[in-house]
Amino acid sequence: MAVTLQVHPQNPQPRLLAQAVAQLRNNGLLVYPTDTCYALGCRIEAKSAQDRLRRIRQLDVYHDLSLLFASISQLSDYAKLDDRNFALLRRSLPGPFTFILPATHDLPRRLAEPRKRSVGVRVPQSPVVQALLAELGEPLMSSTLQLPGDPKPLQDPEEIIEAVGKQVDLLLLAGPGQDRCSTVIDLTAWPPRMQRLGLGDPALLGLDWQQDDSEARVGV
Repeated sequence: MAVTLQVHPQNPQPRLLAQAVAQLRNNGLLVYPTDTCYALGCRIEAKSAQDRLRRIRQLDVYHDLSLLFASISQLSDYAKLDDRNFALLRRSLPGPFTFILPATHDLPRRLAEPRKRSVGVRVPQSPVVQALLAELGEPLMSSTLQLPGDPKPLQDPEEIIEAVGKQVDLLLLAGPGQDRCSTVIDLTAWPPRMQRLGLGDPALLGLDWQQDDSEARVGV
């Protein structure tokens, strides 16, 4: 059974975050709260943890995993940003948005969507995630904690423990989570397309939107 830590949602305890980061650095797979719903996360280099994440979610290689960053400035090593896209991100982040961007050559090929070399990026407005990323010192590979066949992400901490407590290494819990994910915006072409309407208000981006009817293949 995974280690379970109850963290304060606004003032996360440093010693608990240090335990979580130790698990991440040991190639562990975590459950943690975001500014939207609970998520599964691991380090970029932790291939075995990513394989477990995909098994839990039953995701194929065409489903993007999000990269979570502490700030927009950290994105440039992993995703390509032109001036228009940078302006959109500045307008809305940190916040409940996932942006799909072209991946740079520095991003390992196995982490980018293989057909078009894209990657989903997030800068969550969450004290827990911000503190976790600051302690870790690198991006976090992430996906929504939504099990196959379930209509919504897992919200209740007790249900989360029961559902995935034996499949992950550490549960970082902060009370009930949201039942909605981030709004997903595809910036791989212009004009941008909204793939999924979630908690993020697309009006913040100042554009006229046409929603993409295709399934959003990126999470949190």
